[in-house]
Amino acid sequence: MVDYSGKNQPKASLVGIGFDNKDGHKRITKGENFNIYGGSEETHDKMVETSIKVNEKLDSKGKSLEDLSKNEFIDIISEASQ
Repeated sequence: MVDYSGKNQPKASLVGIGFDNKDGHKRITKGENFNIYGGSEETHDKMVETSIKVNEKLDSKGKSLEDLSKNEFIDIISEASQ
């Protein structure tokens, strides 16, 4: 049985992977609960911006990724990516 109390609680993280890089740059950005890899400059920047907005929305709600239901997650991602 898995113990989800205390320190053993699973942590959630956003991971973005872009495949449209044609300029040869290796782009990697890590932040609070997100890791973004690859992509063109535009794609990479958009994924980073969206991840930051997700964190801002989580902070305003006083929640973490682990606290979200599937529908809450979808709503936050939809709002953040606009």
